[in-house]
Amino acid sequence: MEEYVNLLDRALKQMPSTKTSDSRFVIPALKVFIEGKTTIFDNFDVICDYMNRERVHVMKFLLNELGTAGKIVGDRVIYQGRFSRDAVEHQIQRYMAEYVICWECKKPDTHFEKQDRVLVLKCDACGAIRPIMKRRGGKTKS
Repeated sequence: MEEYVNLLDRALKQMPSTKTSDSRFVIPALKVFIEGKTTIFDNFDVICDYMNRERVHVMKFLLNELGTAGKIVGDRVIYQGRFSRDAVEHQIQRYMAEYVICWECKKPDTHFEKQDRVLVLKCDACGAIRPIMKRRGGKTKS
């Protein structure tokens, strides 16, 4: 038995150290500024890439939630109206909670999948599957 404990201790010492942190998924700082009567979200493409989501899907969500019109120009978005960085960041956090973060394991390792005509959010980390509810609202045009 003592030999087993010694072998186990030796094996544990040889294993690489792992860092466990729940805060591994923190979005980069948003670059949002107001120019006249419009709001410019400068690093929109960076945020979408970081969340691993299509720009059009994120754009439709933001337009609906902010209740405005806007368009994607290059790698940034221009909204009609004046919105603070905090307001846009709040909507990005809501988007992540609804469409990115797994409800079971709270990890961001998810993707959209269609199963029997139903769009679901599937987690690659734990295998959880959750249907995505269709949102109502008619103010979106991109």
